[in-house]
Amino acid sequence: MSQTIDTSQLQHLDSNARQDVLAFIQQESAKAKIQSSVTQFTDMCFKKCVTKNITSATLDREEETCLGDCLNRFLDTNIKVVQLLQQLQK
Repeated sequence: MSQTIDTSQLQHLDSNARQDVLAFIQQESAKAKIQSSVTQFTDMCFKKCVTKNITSATLDREEETCLGDCLNRFLDTNIKVVQLLQQLQK
């Protein structure tokens, strides 16, 4: 379900409303990028950690540890990137 934004409609809004709409669009775009990153990272970690045939609905201990480590590395990396970006903005 792809929707396009008719930017000409924004011109009918007052300045404050236009800024609110643009801020909302930017926030939603940022959320979509984060969700895409999480999905890609989850896929990468799953492929890295779950290498045996899946025979049950649960992960074995090795897979669980691997996925936990993979996730922690992802979170640590994202935190570091955010910190660096915040420093650059100062």
